[in-house]
Amino acid sequence: MRAKTTLQLCAVLALCGCHKREPAPTPQPAAQEQPPSPRPADAPANEAPKDAEVTASGLAMQVLSAGSGEQRPKRQDKVRVNFSAWNTSGKLTDGSEQRGGPVTFEVDGVIKGWSEALQLMRVGEKRRLWVPDHLTYPGRPGYPRPPAVFEIELLEIQAGAAPEPAPADLAAAPKDALKAANGLAWRRVQRARAEDRPREWDRVSLVYSGWAEDGRMFSSSQRQPELFEMTKVIPSWRDALLQTSVGEKIRLWVPEALASHGQKGEPPGRLVYDLELVSIEHRPAPPRAPAEVSAPPAKAERTASGLAYRFITRSGKHIHPRPHERVTLHYSAWTSDGTLFDSSVVAGKPRTVPLDRLIAGWSEGLQLMAEGDKALLWIPERLAYAGRDGSPRGDLVYEVELLQVAAAP
Repeated sequence: MRAKTTLQLCAVLALCGCHKREPAPTPQPAAQEQPPSPRPADAPANEAPKDAEVTASGLAMQVLSAGSGEQRPKRQDKVRVNFSAWNTSGKLTDGSEQRGGPVTFEVDGVIKGWSEALQLMRVGEKRRLWVPDHLTYPGRPGYPRPPAVFEIELLEIQAGAAPEPAPADLAAAPKDALKAANGLAWRRVQRARAEDRPREWDRVSLVYSGWAEDGRMFSSSQRQPELFEMTKVIPSWRDALLQTSVGEKIRLWVPEALASHGQKGEPPGRLVYDLELVSIEHRPAPPRAPAEVSAPPAKAERTASGLAYRFITRSGKHIHPRPHERVTLHYSAWTSDGTLFDSSVVAGKPRTVPLDRLIAGWSEGLQLMAEGDKALLWIPERLAYAGRDGSPRGDLVYEVELLQVAAAP
């Protein structure tokens, strides 16, 4: 869904990493903890002060300078802002100054905490934000904890298209709707002759809108198609899309338990979505889970941290990545029950990433490998996502092929 699932940037603009959108401000994520260094004296505190305004979602804010006028941005509007972002160590990790000037993006195209704050601001206003985890990247594998604090100065509002009216049958699914045992209901609003349907590992282009029970549109592609990974959309979307052909438009009535999973910041109650399947990018079938996915075999090697690993192939090279270098790799990742949750193989292209922006166990395992090696890594939960809401739970297994090591820029 919009602003919850995008892949173009590694931070503030990411919606579900699943579709393309304009670049927007973001601190680059850094999951692996480094040895503590002295906190800069001018860095804002990690914790919001007692006099900060706290919204019902848990977002804490402090007005640093007042704005003027009565106009406030709406979800469909674009805004131009100056911003700064600090991580929990007090390091300034990103900002409009580093990017060469103010940035422009859609209010509904950023993380929930930013979107909520911007809709409360006037032009000229500057606020400091303390954004809790559930208003940042829930459900985004590979996206670690966010920076502690943001500052945003609203410079300009550019009015967007008015939201679409809610469907007439918003209150309840009609009798002819298809119904699943879990409470999901859907029906075809627009049929197509084509029989081309997506598979669970494909990428799809969708036009979509979403409404809360009160008729408020809370999410929309604004009539423009956006790209989504089928593996990363919410289960109710996936279940319905698997039965949808290119050119068809469907309407979904999604029970609260299937929509928000009880997360703060999501619209309460049942949600209704209109999805139009514009096109499908068919991809190779996903790799099968390793036979030893549930636990490392006895012959696996282990490190002092608890990471287990086994080499599949050795290149004979001696080029090992160092903690701050970038690596290009192919990988697939499973939970211990054999569920694939991420794969560059399915995406059809390798991934290039700095080691210090990966989960700790993945980074450690890659440093044991040489360029050209292929290995299996069994990563304990505490070296992965440590039970963070919205991320893969439990121990994880990665099959990794290290293609290239490049020095840090």
